[in-house]
Amino acid sequence: MSPTPVSLSDRVSEIDRNPSSADRLGSVVATAREAQSKWAGRSVAERLRPVRAFRHLLAACGERLDAIVAREVGKKPGEALASEVLPTADACRFLEREAAALLRPRKVSGWQRPIWLMGQSDTVYRRPRGVVGILGTWNYPLYLNAVQIIQAVTAGNAVLWKPSEVTPAFAEQLHELLLQAGFPADLIQRLPATREMGPALAEADIDHVVFTGSVSVGRTLATRLGQRLISSTLELSGCDLQLVLEDAPVEMAAHAAWFGATVNRGQTCIAVRRAFVQRSIYPAFCEALRQRVAAGVSAPLTLDSQAQQAQRLIRDAVEQGARLLGGDFSSPEQCRPAVLLDASPHMAVCREASFAPVLAVLPFDTVQEALTADQLCPLALGASIFTRNLTLARQLSGQLRAGSVTINDVIVPTAHPATPFGGRHDSGWGTTQGAEGLLEMTVPQTVSVRSGTFRPHYDQDDPKKAEWSRRLLIALLQASHAPQLSKRLAGWWQVVRIAMKGPSQ
Repeated sequence: MSPTPVSLSDRVSEIDRNPSSADRLGSVVATAREAQSKWAGRSVAERLRPVRAFRHLLAACGERLDAIVAREVGKKPGEALASEVLPTADACRFLEREAAALLRPRKVSGWQRPIWLMGQSDTVYRRPRGVVGILGTWNYPLYLNAVQIIQAVTAGNAVLWKPSEVTPAFAEQLHELLLQAGFPADLIQRLPATREMGPALAEADIDHVVFTGSVSVGRTLATRLGQRLISSTLELSGCDLQLVLEDAPVEMAAHAAWFGATVNRGQTCIAVRRAFVQRSIYPAFCEALRQRVAAGVSAPLTLDSQAQQAQRLIRDAVEQGARLLGGDFSSPEQCRPAVLLDASPHMAVCREASFAPVLAVLPFDTVQEALTADQLCPLALGASIFTRNLTLARQLSGQLRAGSVTINDVIVPTAHPATPFGGRHDSGWGTTQGAEGLLEMTVPQTVSVRSGTFRPHYDQDDPKKAEWSRRLLIALLQASHAPQLSKRLAGWWQVVRIAMKGPSQ
């Protein structure tokens, strides 16, 4: 008698009861791998049908999703609509319009083929990685999870998604919408939202891992995946720079700094943490911030550890001479944003990733001084430049290490669905958005076809043929790469003579 089949829900329930069991997780991976094999065989157009259906569901359910996010992580009504639902829908539409062209096989031009590969044609394919593990985050539970999932499956992968334990209700809702859109149940599997599942997934027989989270966890994860030679995309945190030059509109730049530090209650990886302000406008900038601090309101933070870290960073900065405006993190339920004036780039608040509404403001005299001070921070996720001189701003962007640089705005431009997003140094590696994010979910495979039967490289054991091949290669090298035209022409003459004589002469 054949064994009774085990449903997907039963498999996940078994993992939930014993998340450290490699055997149980292994069965889920095997199911995903079988589903991925079938899914990858579909055309890109077929894979995009549920992407379009998911986008339409976002339009229909946007208000309900906004309410769930507000209830689970404390966002204001309408905040998730602007920061998550609409950007996710636009990311889907970008894929609907561009994915087929981006994933299309690329035939290598014959003009790029060396003469010694005559008769060869080459095509580069973008193959899916296979089974992708996604370790999700909670601060933007729709945008930062759904976009990564949609990118992965559009590229032809299966997904094992471990949501954050902070947002289990929203994770369940998102998974239901993905299935309702038409993605196969075995293709996108939602794992239990437990802390134990992350390490278990890192040990599973998967092909790639996408992680969004802290630097410390990312470093540990990268170490283990590196030992197993499994590739990864790490979107870690930041300590973002705002560079305000003396010709910038002061009020707008200060407003941007306040928005960038307090949006989502500071629980944003690309929040503004360090505002470097040129000294001639520093007093006016600080006064504009002072007014916003006075009008600021308290709001809860999601994790106690965030408030504790904020208290430590503020205490350290004040002990080293910073002046504190506002700031109250004695209770995670009622936190007031803090601004630290006259901060130093050596302070911990300017060197650590934090997840609370704390902004350090630093004066500088020359732009080079600010750029040098920025180098003291090991994080390089995002940066912004405020100036009326756009030519100078573009030049300065090339001297910043950040993965994203916005000019005269903060945070919002990075959600453009056609642009890549990712960091450098302690902020991680890889991209999770745009064309580059889609291609990151694939690996290139080159298929070369050789016509005819002429294969002189097979005959290296025959002394006459090997010598003939050696003389022909020397002539080809001169014909193709000699610096003078006369030597190149002489080389081609030698190529013709040697080829006509053949190896028997």
